[in-house]
Amino acid sequence: MKKIALILGCAVIVIGGVVLASDHNDAPAVKGTANDITDLYVFAGQDTNNLVFVANTQGLIAPSATGAAHFDPNTMIEFKIDNNADNVEDLVIQAVDSANSIVFYGPVKPTLTGLRSKLETSARIGSVAVTSYTANSPTIETTPGGIKLFAGPRDDPFFFDLDQFHKILAGTATGFNNPGTDTFAGTNVMSVVIEVPKTMLNSSGKLGVWLTTSTKE
Repeated sequence: MKKIALILGCAVIVIGGVVLASDHNDAPAVKGTANDITDLYVFAGQDTNNLVFVANTQGLIAPSATGAAHFDPNTMIEFKIDNNADNVEDLVIQAVDSANSIVFYGPVKPTLTGLRSKLETSARIGSVAVTSYTANSPTIETTPGGIKLFAGPRDDPFFFDLDQFHKILAGTATGFNNPGTDTFAGTNVMSVVIEVPKTMLNSSGKLGVWLTTSTKE
């Protein structure tokens, strides 16, 4: 069983309703690769007994390039969950590409914590075929335990007026416009989504969640 090393990207959030963090092409080491994290979202599902975890990677994909975009089988996407407020992951949910399907593992107590991870193969949940860009509807798998799985290209949901932000930094503007201009409109991301019953997360209060991508050692 191979260990996973080299944490390539991270976004940190704390659950308290709908929460998110974003980063688009800001990490030079992974810019333009399948390892580049853009967004992390965690929110209550339509069934409010569940939480939905969304990992978006490979930001700013043009529609003309989206059909060829793919997940990297040597990359593990990992949600790390702290359920006792000590800033150490108590549970992980892992996702790895295998033959154009994404295989999910967890939620499970990790063998390793911090800057090293190990694929928790004994905690396999199931898999879902990657939805193609030209599909009429998304492919969603539901496990016997009520976990829902999705993977594939999606329109980038993050709204940000980057040009106005640069003007603010340069001192040529004092604030954002209303309405602003969505810099990311018309671009896509590669998404991994899992909906999990809250009872599987071993917490009655807030959760700390962060997202990493790792490559094989």
